[in-house]
Order: sequence, then structure tokens, then C-alpha cells
Amino acid sequence: MTSSLEATARIVAEPDGRGGTALPVLAGAGPIALRRTRGHRVTLIGSMAAPLGGDRLALRIDVRPGATLELTSAAATISLPGRDGAPAHYTLDLTVGEDARLDWLPEPVVAASGSTLHLTTRISLAPGARLRYREEQVLGRHHDRSRGAPPGRLTSRLTVHRAGRPVLDQQTDLGPGAPGWDGPACLGGHPTAGQLLTVGLPAPPPPPPDADAALLALPGEDATLLTAIAPDALALRRLLACSQQH
Repeated sequence: MTSSLEATARIVAEPDGRGGTALPVLAGAGPIALRRTRGHRVTLIGSMAAPLGGDRLALRIDVRPGATLELTSAAATISLPGRDGAPAHYTLDLTVGEDARLDWLPEPVVAASGSTLHLTTRISLAPGARLRYREEQVLGRHHDRSRGAPPGRLTSRLTVHRAGRPVLDQQTDLGPGAPGWDGPACLGGHPTAGQLLTVGLPAPPPPPPDADAALLALPGEDATLLTAIAPDALALRRLLACSQQH
């Protein structure tokens, strides 16, 4: 018998006709609770421990033409082991319409010891859409590392298309069993990794020369990707925050 669950949450944002954003659909599901906190901001609140091994969770966001949506979270998403060792799956489908904007700024995803998470993010942008997408990954909880326990396994696939053309297609595989994940070509001993993707926004400044970070130009004149690794989540956030554009 398994305790795994399947749940899909949905958000639809559209102009309210008064210069603001309406949310005709704000539907949480299972462990994904959604709260409108102010203006065009929605906060994701975990209503129970998740994702657990075997869970299949999904969040679908549709930002319709002319609307603006910012998504944050109240706490980190912590991947936990299930009873039978099965991986958890978390799928994000983000669609941004013409002249619309999405700011995706949640707290980190943490791979707790013994867990396996497959995170799939698909982003579809219409012409003129604007995107700021921050992704932070932490290998192991603090008390896992303090007792010498290995982190969990985290496989993340991110694909981004604008007007049907590919902007980015990448996969990272981190944690025990992933080839070379902790070597000098990947994390180099650091427990955190992250990136800031911007499309349709001013290019961020380059990171400090002594930082373990790189700013890359992506297809199109206004698409960039800042990638970074750091010794802890706070240092990682500082690297990514210094390049966020409003």
C-alpha cells in the first residue's frame, strides 16, 4: 500500500480592466495551497509535507495577454523520501501571453537525504511576453549535512519557448548516483545551485568576477541566463538577487 498522491493546482491571471490583474482561477490542490497576498502577487503555501516519494504534483499557470503575475512561496519546497523508494514528480507548466509578465520567485527546492525528485518545468512565451524566473536548488538539509548524511537526488528539466522557438532546453542531475555531480565541472563541492532567467527585460549586470557564476546570452536580443553555485542558500540568493530587474 502506498501513501502517494496526485494533485494539480491552477492559476489563471488576466487584466481586470482597471489596470490591475484579476485571478478568475486560483485553485489549490493537495499539498499546494495558493493565496493572493497583494496586488498581482500569489504565494504558494505547502499545506502538508510534500513532495514525498511517489507523489505526482503539478502546477499550471496561465498569464493571459496584458496581465502581470508574481509568484512567491512561504517556505522552501522539501523533497522527502517515500516508503517504497519511488521518485516524486513535480511538473510546472507556465504560459505567458502577449504583453504579459510572469515573475517566478519561490523559495528553494531542497533535496532531503534519501529523496528523489524529478522536477519538470515547461515555459511557453508569446511574442512580447516578459519573464523573470528564479530557480534555486539545495542539496540536503542543514541537519543532513551536519550529521554527514548524503543529500537527495534532484533531476531538473527546464524548457523555454518563445513564439514557438526554443530559447532554452537544459537538464541538471544532482545528488548521489548522478555522474560527476559534485566534481569541479559541476557543483565543485558546493551544496547549492541556481539560475535567473530573464526574457523581454533589461539585461542584468554581470556577476562579480570572484563569484562562481556566469551570465549567458540566449537566443534573442533580450534573453539572458545567470547561473551560480554557492556555499549556502543565502550566498546563492545574494548572487541571483543582485541581477534581478524590476
